[in-house]
Amino acid sequence: MTGFASALPRVHVRAPGKINLFFQVGDVQPDGYHDVASAYQAVSLYEDVWAEPSDDFTISIAGTVEVSGVPADDRNLALRAARLVAKEIGHTGGVHLEIVKHVPVAGGMGGGSADAAAALVACDALWGADLGTAMLQRLAARLGADVPFSLLGGTAIGTGRGDQLSPALSQGRFDWVVVTSDARGLSTPEVYAHLDELRSRIDIVPASRPPAVDPVVLQALRAGDAVALAECVRNDLQVAALSLRPDLRDALEVGEESGALAGIVSGSGPTLAFLTAGPEAALELQVTLTAAGLRALHVHGPVPGARIVGI
Repeated sequence: MTGFASALPRVHVRAPGKINLFFQVGDVQPDGYHDVASAYQAVSLYEDVWAEPSDDFTISIAGTVEVSGVPADDRNLALRAARLVAKEIGHTGGVHLEIVKHVPVAGGMGGGSADAAAALVACDALWGADLGTAMLQRLAARLGADVPFSLLGGTAIGTGRGDQLSPALSQGRFDWVVVTSDARGLSTPEVYAHLDELRSRIDIVPASRPPAVDPVVLQALRAGDAVALAECVRNDLQVAALSLRPDLRDALEVGEESGALAGIVSGSGPTLAFLTAGPEAALELQVTLTAAGLRALHVHGPVPGARIVGI
């Protein structure tokens, strides 16, 4: 299929950010990467992407978060996603992507991955490709470990590099308060490298067996039990993130002392995620954290993955 007209004039896709409510990191592998085991939950903080026909591949970026550090060239995952779809279907035209970001940049909530997932869905619809879920997932896996989950949404277990996904049964709704940072974000490779450094000189060597999500996490999700889930949240990257950004410790303490069931660094940070007992508790915590001078947002999960919301 080359040089065909677009099936639609413009497509609007929304994709969610995520929280890693459990994240176990194995030892560094010979290729420099790590095997992980993650429990992902998609939450109600979204990225919006509009796609429309263009002669070339171009992108514009705005948002309610700081976007000055987001690349607007082929380093951008969304633009790379669009090119992948075009190559897959033999489309010789281009696309303009308009991205409005609400997920913190370099904040550990997968905003860039959500952009890429949204771009895959948008271009598939814009060009009438009808690639199907399985093919979109294969393309997503080529873009990064979090992109397949951004497509899937809901709650899922990720193994391998995090992109081998299995949907997880999750009852009810979980309410979180996320605290975003005004300071610089944290680079994921930098956090992993620092974790390896810490492990080399501190007795926090990972288990020799492959990483796995604790069964009690799955039980808490199936039961829709926030209190039980709070007992087993975990993030192996947290020790490295807090070492690189010691100021985050104070914010974690404020949240945990102000009614949160549990507080963790989200992914590679520096965003913090506080699990609460329900919507009212989340609202109270949000007010308390805001009064303490922190930027706090109430979100809930699980929510669906990347989907078309308008044309």
